[in-house]
Amino acid sequence: MSKYYELKLGNLTRKLPLIRLNPTLTIASFVLLGDAELTHYAAQKLSKMINEPFDYIVTMESKGIPLAQELSHCMGKKRYIVLRKKVKDYMRDPRVLAVNAITSSQEQVLVLDGEDAQMISGKKILLLDDVISSGGSMATAKKLVEDAGGHVISEAAILAEGEASERKDILYLEKLPLFD
Repeated sequence: MSKYYELKLGNLTRKLPLIRLNPTLTIASFVLLGDAELTHYAAQKLSKMINEPFDYIVTMESKGIPLAQELSHCMGKKRYIVLRKKVKDYMRDPRVLAVNAITSSQEQVLVLDGEDAQMISGKKILLLDDVISSGGSMATAKKLVEDAGGHVISEAAILAEGEASERKDILYLEKLPLFD
């Protein structure tokens, strides 16, 4: 087996290292952080796919942040919301939910700051991440948003990994396979 998977997005090509997560699962590691060219390209392409109006983008720390920043800019949004991975001292009335993600061997949490929860109440939300795989992070994010009174109108990512690529309820630019 090759040590890399070649990802093509439009005219961009990236060599993604293959990482064995367990004896039966290997993934192509997609790290968006630091790749300004790909982030900009993906945001422009996603902005053309999003047809339903929304008020805020909500993303998860940390790899979704640059994409949310760039997509906000492309779509004329002045603010986006970041669900954090732990409670921060500055947060007021944080809402915390556990999440199991394919790339983490231990339980994680997503945290919605209480002030952000008030801001999204009654608003239309676009959930955004770099990769959707098992859907665990997105499901937890959706629950946090809905518990705060927000209405998730769409879920989007650059890549849909494995079985997520068969979903009809998400927007994405390219499929990313899983490996045995």
